[in-house]
Amino acid sequence: METLHEIPALRARLADWRDNGLRIGLVPTMGNLHDGHLALVEAARARADRVVATVFVNPLQFGPHEDLDSYPRTLNDDARRLSRCGCHLLFAPSEAAMYPHGRDAHTVVEVPGLSAQLCGASRPGHFRGVTTVVAKLFNLVQPDLAVFGQKDYQQLMLIRRMAADLCMDIEILGLPTVREPDGLAMSSRNGYLTPAERARAPALFRTLQELAAWVAAGTPPAQAERDAAQALSVAGFEPDYLSVRRRADLAPAGPQDTALVVLAAAHLGRARLIDNLELDRIVAEAH
Repeated sequence: METLHEIPALRARLADWRDNGLRIGLVPTMGNLHDGHLALVEAARARADRVVATVFVNPLQFGPHEDLDSYPRTLNDDARRLSRCGCHLLFAPSEAAMYPHGRDAHTVVEVPGLSAQLCGASRPGHFRGVTTVVAKLFNLVQPDLAVFGQKDYQQLMLIRRMAADLCMDIEILGLPTVREPDGLAMSSRNGYLTPAERARAPALFRTLQELAAWVAAGTPPAQAERDAAQALSVAGFEPDYLSVRRRADLAPAGPQDTALVVLAAAHLGRARLIDNLELDRIVAEAH
């Protein structure tokens, strides 16, 4: 596997691949890779001739009091793991390479409306940073395919919307969440959990499963959300949100909506954990 840090070198390598008619897959990451990231690489390998993984801790998606400075940076270990799973190229640029005019003077890309709810309401500006860096990576790599995890459900929807709105001819593939044996969604921030917190952490997914079951059985979403938030609090979490939404657009679930997703974010110690679960609800026909 080749590792590159500069944009001109990246473009030269990609031009050579394109000249040879090779299909290119992209897996953007912030590093500190786990098996969930590697599953994205493997999915890209199955669908492309060459796979580019990127490692860049993007400062634009961190708020003023978030963990930008402490976010784990494990580039050497990431490179070894990517190489072992068959990645062809690792692009690990510096902040200066990505934002030569500085963080505050850089052109930004933002998806209106969808960016402002759920995680966007709790982390103002976060998704503007995500769509800005992903748009830049899409422009640099110009992949045929890009792979993202469904754990970041709202992010995946935003990237699909951005790509469609900006006429980017890129197939966006979402992969199911990769979980630990006890159900906890794999995340780079799970390393923040103490042993006691790690033992409690699977309660987030169990609560989502209960919430989904209540809604499927006919409990009104607002009541199910309140009960689930209470259950999370009892389990030691500080809930940010638990919400039942339409899968199509993440609008609040209406009485006749059947294709739904339940989403949650909650703090457990230093870690802010997110998760989601899709469900299909049967709605009785009106007579």
